[in-house]
Amino acid sequence: MKLDLVFKALADPTRREILRLLNSGEMTAGQLADRFDISAPSMSHHFNVLKQADLISARRDGQLIYYSLNTTVFQDILTRMFSLLEPGAEAEERRGR
Repeated sequence: MKLDLVFKALADPTRREILRLLNSGEMTAGQLADRFDISAPSMSHHFNVLKQADLISARRDGQLIYYSLNTTVFQDILTRMFSLLEPGAEAEERRGR
């Protein structure tokens, strides 16, 4: 997992709202798009950024695309962030990468 992709994805308020909506459960692309006043290509871009960061997963059922949160990645992000807060972790992180 690349944290820079995660931070890029989380930096945008629209993408954070998509994640908030998906916290309630799986939704179709259309259901999500109905909540925003932006173009279909813009929504598609937001979905792609979230997928690249592995924050959401998508599955196709006929013509519908269903999106859901990838909770495993969220748990991994929290673990990494908390480990960075430990004393000496920043220097260790730099040496390891």
